[in-house]
Amino acid sequence: MKRNKIIATLTFMLVLPFYGLSQNSDLGNWLIYIGSKELKNGWNIHNEVQYRNYDAVGDLEQLLLRTGLGYNLTDNNNNLLVGYGYILSENYVGETDQKVSVNEHRIFQQFTTKQKVGVLNLSHRYRFEQRFVEDDFKMRFRYFLGLKIPLQNKADGNNPLYLSAYNEIFLNTKSQVFDRNRLYGGLGYQFSKKLRLELGYMNQFFETSGRDQINVMAFVNF
Repeated sequence: MKRNKIIATLTFMLVLPFYGLSQNSDLGNWLIYIGSKELKNGWNIHNEVQYRNYDAVGDLEQLLLRTGLGYNLTDNNNNLLVGYGYILSENYVGETDQKVSVNEHRIFQQFTTKQKVGVLNLSHRYRFEQRFVEDDFKMRFRYFLGLKIPLQNKADGNNPLYLSAYNEIFLNTKSQVFDRNRLYGGLGYQFSKKLRLELGYMNQFFETSGRDQINVMAFVNF
């Protein structure tokens, strides 16, 4: 009974943001690679590439390159990381077919922790960003709550097929505090300790608009 209550609470927290979805969403595609390299004495390197399209492919919305140096406070958990990101955005001008390119350089600090509740694997990420967007400077806080649920229960403990879901909220430090919210659900497969793939759907909504994406993600540990 206790486990059922926990699962119900987590489901409510992840589904709640759907009440703010816009009816005018467009479908796009994000191709995402996330990799990590373990170093000595708890240190690790994070690297990430995201290729985001307005359509299925070929209409660039955003290219994101991110890297960082992290340190595990405990074995394989409670990670502190400092990083840098470069983001190229191709934004449409109003209702026209014209685009404008926006360059952003980003410095960020984050803390990630993991926990296990029954069969659920939970992860929390707290990230603070300093954003240099062309000639403007902005700061933003992000909170990420993710869960991973195995769909198999093999005797040898090898359960490669799983469900994945997360919700992430973005908050600005200036007057318009709410920036955006992302809600994701997907199906994943763990090929080995070093490689897993996910296919999922994500909705991103702002104060007055929303957008949908199909996500293809690869997670690689070197």
